[in-house]
Amino acid sequence: MDLRKGFPRSMGVTLDGYVHLARMIDKCRAVLAGTEGEYIYPCPMDDRLMGFAGLTAGQFTAAVKSHQTDEAVIQWFRQTAKPHKPADIEEWNRMMLSRGPTTQEKQASFNTYRDAVDPSRTDLTTWADLQDLEEGRIVPRRA
Repeated sequence: MDLRKGFPRSMGVTLDGYVHLARMIDKCRAVLAGTEGEYIYPCPMDDRLMGFAGLTAGQFTAAVKSHQTDEAVIQWFRQTAKPHKPADIEEWNRMMLSRGPTTQEKQASFNTYRDAVDPSRTDLTTWADLQDLEEGRIVPRRA
């Protein structure tokens, strides 16, 4: 899998109701294939999803390795992950998509990454938007 040709999917892509799951599957597959390039799996965002789902990186990696399709991974995820009410998943999704830098140091890193891609995009405040911008996706201007 060539991560520069449309992969990994955006954090905002939802699989089985969860944001970031599709992206995490893509990155895990790339690591297994040795084609991850500069992408990191597991990264802190992956850790957040796995923590919410009650899974470890080892469990998830083994599942992706043994399940060839997204649907098969999703089926495993449904059977293995900690169950959550739909409202709790939606709240978690909103938190993930609205998450921005939480310290001055992280804000400085965020600004450095953003400025390397497009310094005019001072409207961006979330990691999800910054990832999309960096990966060449259209990110609407924020008020």
